[in-house]
Amino acid sequence: MASARFKFLGTTPADFTKARVVIVPFGFEAATTYGQGTKKGPAAIAKAYAQVEAFDEELWQVTDEKIEIIFLRNFYPKTFTEAQKNIQKIVGKILHDKKFPIVLGGEHSITPFITEKYKKYFDDFSILQFDAHADLRDGYLGQKYSHAAAMRRCLDFSGINLVQIGIRNISQEDDELNFWEKNQKRIKTFWAKDKKNWKINEILGALKENVYLTFDVDALDPSIMPATGTPEPGGLDWCETLDILRAVAKAKKIIGADFVELAPIKGLIAPDFLIAKLIYKTIGYIFDKS
Repeated sequence: MASARFKFLGTTPADFTKARVVIVPFGFEAATTYGQGTKKGPAAIAKAYAQVEAFDEELWQVTDEKIEIIFLRNFYPKTFTEAQKNIQKIVGKILHDKKFPIVLGGEHSITPFITEKYKKYFDDFSILQFDAHADLRDGYLGQKYSHAAAMRRCLDFSGINLVQIGIRNISQEDDELNFWEKNQKRIKTFWAKDKKNWKINEILGALKENVYLTFDVDALDPSIMPATGTPEPGGLDWCETLDILRAVAKAKKIIGADFVELAPIKGLIAPDFLIAKLIYKTIGYIFDKS
């Protein structure tokens, strides 16, 4: 049932001052290449979030009683320049005020812009990427900041390493496979085909103390996440995803997050709700210090 306690459009100074977590709906879509509609993802997540049960039966708590969570209004930038300027201004304000930002995409191309701002606050950190695709192309279809190049652009910055979860698509085109092979000291990939052999301790061991989480929803299997532009079979299920997030949140310091690439399907609300609940669960894990 809907919870009236979730706070949306927290634009008043009082709301922002009290907030510990600030969720930023950022409906940027300019370079999607197959299925489209990611600009509608943030609004769909926000709508579904209001239906998430506030009591978490796993953590045995009402997370939003412990942690003040607000949504800002929706942002819809139209160009890469506008997206970069806006998201860096918003995230910079949140970080400056020592709050925890969660950005809702939109397409994955926003992550390098966020990473660039984080470099002003953290000397070095890991990016934990949940994704079906490596996103290591050096641009795609003439666009340097394509969503297919999101992690490549993040690795343009020094002091960052990349840990990838659920990858099942990498290309020989646009220097992607070559770049991956030459940068194994900075990239650790947990391929979806090997997930029965994954060890949580190996994932944790590949991460630095500070971790930025970027979650492309196509990391999840299309059987539970059909609402994305580039679905790939063989993805993660709900429980194994939570197992990893829970362990990382307990062992490391997650310093921010984005959830991207949801392309809502009219009349099918389950994927929207899944991501909304995943975000609420993730917040619970991050701030649960019991």
